[in-house]
Amino acid sequence: MEPVSFLTELKRRRVFRALIGYGIAAFAVLQVIEPVMHGLRWPDAVLQYVVVALATGFPIVVSLAWIFDVKVGGIEKTPAGSLRGARLAIALVAVGALAASPGLVYYFVVRGRSHAQVASMSSAAAGPSIAVLPLTNLSRDPEQDYFADGLTEELLDLLAKVPGLHVAARTSAFSFKGKNEDARTIAEKLNVATLLEGSVRKAGDQVRITTQLINAADGYHLWSETYDRKLTDVFAVQDDIAQAVVAALKVKLLPGQAPNSRAHRTSDPEVYRQYLLGRQFMRLGNRDGFVRAAQAYQRALAKDPRFAPAVAGLADAEGWVADSAETSDAVAEGQRRAIKLANEAVALDPDLTEAYVARGSVRSVIQWDWPGARADFERALTLSPENADAMLEYARNVLRTLARLREAIATTRRATELDPLNARAWGALGSLYLANGELKLMQDALNRSLEVSPEQTFAGPWLGVGLLVEEKPEEALVAFARSTSESFRLYGAALAQYSLGHPRESQRVLDELIAKHAHDAAYQIAGAYAWRGERDQAFVWLDRASAQHDGGLTLLKIDPVLRGIRNDPRYAAALKRINLPPD
Repeated sequence: MEPVSFLTELKRRRVFRALIGYGIAAFAVLQVIEPVMHGLRWPDAVLQYVVVALATGFPIVVSLAWIFDVKVGGIEKTPAGSLRGARLAIALVAVGALAASPGLVYYFVVRGRSHAQVASMSSAAAGPSIAVLPLTNLSRDPEQDYFADGLTEELLDLLAKVPGLHVAARTSAFSFKGKNEDARTIAEKLNVATLLEGSVRKAGDQVRITTQLINAADGYHLWSETYDRKLTDVFAVQDDIAQAVVAALKVKLLPGQAPNSRAHRTSDPEVYRQYLLGRQFMRLGNRDGFVRAAQAYQRALAKDPRFAPAVAGLADAEGWVADSAETSDAVAEGQRRAIKLANEAVALDPDLTEAYVARGSVRSVIQWDWPGARADFERALTLSPENADAMLEYARNVLRTLARLREAIATTRRATELDPLNARAWGALGSLYLANGELKLMQDALNRSLEVSPEQTFAGPWLGVGLLVEEKPEEALVAFARSTSESFRLYGAALAQYSLGHPRESQRVLDELIAKHAHDAAYQIAGAYAWRGERDQAFVWLDRASAQHDGGLTLLKIDPVLRGIRNDPRYAAALKRINLPPD
């Protein structure tokens, strides 16, 4: 069969036109099927079946286009040419297979690699599972709650590092603190089979810890124990409890995989007490909490400067304090301290999960070192595969920033499975659905976030942006007002008032935002100008955001508010300034 003659016949019979048309239709089907799958919670295998079916259609389309011709009067059989026989059939199938191969390579090789890590994470949930419920504080001093909560978190972290054991994340487990719900209900909400609960009584340097492991299906105790120890022995107690749980759940471990608290051990009980206090303050999630956490970590380090967990905690606290500092100089100085501390934490303990999470965060948000940040988060997830916080920060600070949306969505969805009552995780998932144009899923995720935690900073503004994209500015104005952050409320009002056709009110609010928050909201100010079509001012403020290392710049590639300036040459320069590849 002459190649030139065969190619001529393909053109004459309009085979290439049929292939292009079918390719466009197949692409449209794939764009529709993915959001439908996620909305109906179909397994990922459904997409693979659809891809294979569509790929199979290419050889069929080639064959039909060779045999038949579509004309105004209907479908007619194309007059036979000189090319025929088995060799022709093989050649037509080969043309179809060649046309289908790019899509197959993308979905099963390129796309498959990006989802490999998420798939490995998801497989862990199929084995033994547990939720560590907050230990009850039986001490006379109610302020000792932080000690009981801290021990709970330590146990949770220990068990989360056990390969093959699915552990409900801290935020979800702690949502049941002080609530009198039965074991089966809690287990169903957290998607686990067993519960670890107990109590702590601390008096002077003595502590009594009582724990019991419960089978949620029937309420029976699988194991229970009471420990009366000195505070200096609390780490050994944690190890004993974790190892007893692993034995009771019959988790098979390789040599060296037994859980131990080596990373968090210190010879001074006061160091540990201040460290637990710092963790408690960080959970408040506001500036006052971050400042008090930093002070507690500093007190711990004053007694033991090489206590790596407190160094990592201080790096995290300093970064958040800097994010809401009152002057540009204070922002910059706080960021420098956070970078220094995060590097120090990794150097002190190269096997500490929270050290890599802290350094990954500063490398991404402050230093714009995306490969370094990715390496840190991947190391953290290797050390603690079930760590929902590490997954969330990885998805938010690296995958979302690089606009790797499908991978970011899958990783964040896994974080919501591990921590179903984590408002931050649902908020991040909503932002990703918005960036990907999946507006119904966006609303579901953001409303879920606000349902779990009505008082928060980010979910309301993301919902507001989504409503603006849907051309619902009145509803957007209400959503923006739900934010606990003044800068986000002002930013949202500037956007919504402009979309409502009130340019003067938009300018008044924007002027107030600039007057109060030019030092810590340069990115939002740039976004407001971009939404209003004022490109020059938008890029002026993006330049200022870059000079200030504004954390909002991690949204540069995916924020719908900036869609009006992405075709401007200055946008590519803005990406280059923060080491991001072009769109």
